[in-house]
Amino acid sequence: MKRSNELSDCVKRSLERYFKDMDGEKPTSIYEMVLKNIEKPMIETVLGKAAGNLSLASQMLGVTRNTLRKKMQQLRIKG
Repeated sequence: MKRSNELSDCVKRSLERYFKDMDGEKPTSIYEMVLKNIEKPMIETVLGKAAGNLSLASQMLGVTRNTLRKKMQQLRIKG
């Protein structure tokens, strides 16, 4: 699937740029940083495509509605 490759390439380019910008400094908690920076726009975009329907959005994301609500609270996303 080409789209997932495009997304993967985008993340890879962003990480390469991040390391370059670190200019030799040793980064920490990269995994957590990447997830935090990807999760919110992903959920917001899917919610938009689902017209705010949490059941549909949770199906599209492959998570339960409760998990989606929890994530929305954690990330301060309005429903």
